This record gives sequence, structure tokens and C-alpha cells, in this order.
Amino acid sequence: MAQKKTPYLKLVKPPDDLKEVRKAGRRLRREKAERVLVVIVLLALAVCGTWLLMKNQTYGTVRKASGYTNDISDTNSYAKFADGIVRYNRDGVVFLNRRNEEQWIQPSQFQNPVIEVNDETFAVADRGGNSILVFTEDGLKGEIETTLPIERIAISSQGIVSAILQNENSPEIISYDATGNILVEQQASMGNTGYPVGLAMSDDGNILAVSYLYTKGTTVQSRLVYYNFGETGQAKADNRVTSDEYEDSVMAEIFFIGDDRSVAVGDDSFVIYKGSEAPVKETEVTLNQEIKSVFHSDRYIGFILLNKEKSGYEMRLYNRSGKLVISREITGDYSNVRIDGDEVIMFDGSSCCIITATGIRKFQGDLKVDALEMFRAPGLNRYYVMSVNELRVIYLTK
Repeated sequence: MAQKKTPYLKLVKPPDDLKEVRKAGRRLRREKAERVLVVIVLLALAVCGTWLLMKNQTYGTVRKASGYTNDISDTNSYAKFADGIVRYNRDGVVFLNRRNEEQWIQPSQFQNPVIEVNDETFAVADRGGNSILVFTEDGLKGEIETTLPIERIAISSQGIVSAILQNENSPEIISYDATGNILVEQQASMGNTGYPVGLAMSDDGNILAVSYLYTKGTTVQSRLVYYNFGETGQAKADNRVTSDEYEDSVMAEIFFIGDDRSVAVGDDSFVIYKGSEAPVKETEVTLNQEIKSVFHSDRYIGFILLNKEKSGYEMRLYNRSGKLVISREITGDYSNVRIDGDEVIMFDGSSCCIITATGIRKFQGDLKVDALEMFRAPGLNRYYVMSVNELRVIYLTK
């Protein structure tokens, strides 16, 4: 049966005042959200402003936040590694956490221990001896015994170690895996390549850079050679993919910065090479001053230079492309220079100076303890300072 329509039923439009109520509600919610957003923005600006003010302020004193002592020998050396600290001496290697607590101990006998640190591995070698120990954060990864005395080493992230071995006028450059197996051997000679004085290895272990010195007449020349152990170098003689010569220059130091750049440092200049397969010279920078020390990170290349016509030193920082970032005069004589993040940390005994990558002299003063190692700690203006028997956390104050 068909349903009857009810002619007097119809849709009723909401009154205008109901629309206004809804519109007013939306406006109130929007205004409330805007007020909350303004408060959040103001709080964020206040926090950022306070942080920038504290970060860019100059400090003159330090205070001890905490300290962790350990009765140990005064012949130790230290190096920052991963989330801890490596302590090494003639009796072996110890890995410490950041409370100065021993995580593991590796006894050994070294006459002259030297260390090379990478992001994931480090190696301790007996310079003049025949032993190299390779470590990760978990402990010993492998041992290498060489047949000739060790002069210098380099290490990759995988634990591949290359070493310059002394052999009168025919030194050898041998690359080993972490367990001591020989991967590549290169024979050097004064009449052929020159004498190797510096070497560096890329993080992936694919490229080995070597700096050679040789004489031409009465002058000393430098030769930079890059060896590629991957597919690119297989078709090249001795895996050599790049070879450049520099007259009247002693380039005794070479290192990698990042994945695709390396730097060779001469008497008063440096050269940047770019490329992960067959590196080529990207730029050469003349410093026109004698180099006292060199330091670097994956972002920066730094130098302490002797001032020519006045006392003191100059600290310069360059970026990966060789552009000058900052130049600042320094009055102290610091035997240790580190770059940690965007700060250059210089120290000698208890004297310390910290300069940021923006050129601000953040701190210059007395640490109140003789520092053997120093690097940044979590938190604003806080640092780890390792002395003979204490790991101290300090913070900067006015």
C-alpha cells in the first residue's frame, strides 16, 4: 500500500543566530590556537636566545662538576674513541667509560706505543717494534706481527691497517686485515718512488694515500701517490691511480676528511684532493707562514701558524673546499690542539683556550688540573678533562 505524503512537513533552515554562534565558536577556537602558538614561539625564541647567549659568551674560569679517580701510572696516554676513552702505555691498552671505569683490559708489551683512531676501530702499534693490535669498542679484534720495524700506521673503519716498515733504503708499505693477513705489499726505494713519510687510508679501506720524499739535485721534492685496491685500481700498475709531484716542498702529513676528500700538508701550504676512486687535485692553498701544528675533522682543516713579525701564533680554520673560515691570534703556546664539533680546543698543562668555528674566543684560562686529554661532554659548556689519575667533568663560568 502506498504511503501518504504529509504536505505540512518540510525542512526548516537554521536561524541566522545559530550560524553566528557557530561562526563565533570557530573564531574563538582559532584565536585560542593563535595565542597558544604565540606563547610556544616566544618560549622557543627565549630558549634559543638563552642558548645562543651562553654558547657565544666568553668565559674565564672553570668549575668541577664531578670527578672519577683511578689509581694508575703517570706514564699513560689517552685518546677519545666511540663513547669512551682509550688509555694506553707500555703495559697494554684499557678502554674506559666516561666515569673512568675500566670496560676491558688488553695486556701487551710495547716499547713506544702509538695510536691511530677511526670512527669504529683503532690500532695501537709499537713504533720501532713489530706488534700492532687492532680494537673495536668491544675489545681486541686482531693482532698483527710485522717482519720489519714499524715506522707509521693508518687504519680504516673495517680494521684494515697499512704500515710503513723500516728497511734501510728500501722501506715497505704493507696492508693487513685485522687478523694479520697481508693484503697488499708495495716496495719503495729512493731511486724509484722516494722514501715514504706519511700515509692515510680512506674509511672504506679502498684508497691508500702515501707521501714520498726524494731528492732532485740538491733540493727535496714530494710525490703524492694514491693506490686504489678496488676495481678501479686493478687495471693500473701497482694499483696506482694518481701520482703528483711538488717541487721544493716537504709534504710529510696526509689525511682524509670525509668520504671523498684528502689533504696533504707541506711546509707552508696544503693541497686538497677530491674523489673516492681516482683522487684529483681540487685546490692548493698557500699559507705564507710556518706551520706549527695541524688538526682536522670531517668538516674543517686547522693550523697553528707562527706569526712572522710579532710574537704569538695565529689559528686558522678552513672548510673542506679550502675556503678560510676564521683567523684568530692566540697568545699561548699549546702543545695539544683538537677540533671537537664546532670548537677548537687547545691545551698545555693546565692552560686552555677554546675558540668556536664562528671566531668567538669562548674560554681562555686555567683548568685547575694538568690535562692529558680534553673533549666536549653532554650539556652546554661542559667538558671532559683527563689528568693522570682522574676523569673530571668541568663547566665554564664567568
